[in-house]
Amino acid sequence: MARLVKELMSTDCVTATLLDNVYELAVLMKDHNIGFVPIVDGKKLIGVVTDRDLVVRGYAEKHSGSTAVAEVITKDVVTIDAKTTVDEAGKLMASHQIRRLPVVENGNLVGIVAIGDLAVREVFVDEAGDALSSISQEMHNEQQTIVH
Repeated sequence: MARLVKELMSTDCVTATLLDNVYELAVLMKDHNIGFVPIVDGKKLIGVVTDRDLVVRGYAEKHSGSTAVAEVITKDVVTIDAKTTVDEAGKLMASHQIRRLPVVENGNLVGIVAIGDLAVREVFVDEAGDALSSISQEMHNEQQTIVH
């Protein structure tokens, strides 16, 4: 059975609102070690701001730290439903060349799935299994060598 986005997504999302400014977003990103902040009105997702947005639309345009979020926000956001399969999420990320997808239900933000979530939970499971098999085989071979 295919794994679903809801099994992998982060639900403890750091968010901001249109009342915040560029400086406050930068501090949120620094304090939480993140590069992506969903902008919400209540729980309704209205856009996102990435660290790149802050640089390209904010500081590179000589906006000050007090510049409103509205000046740097990306409103045309690709989102995903929690019941989408992990494979579909990966394809969507690849086709749009994005690393994070807000997960929404009825327009409300319910989580975020990142490309790292897909990699850690899907790809590395196979790699970990292969590595464990390899380690087990090496130990078995060493034990045979010691016995003889």
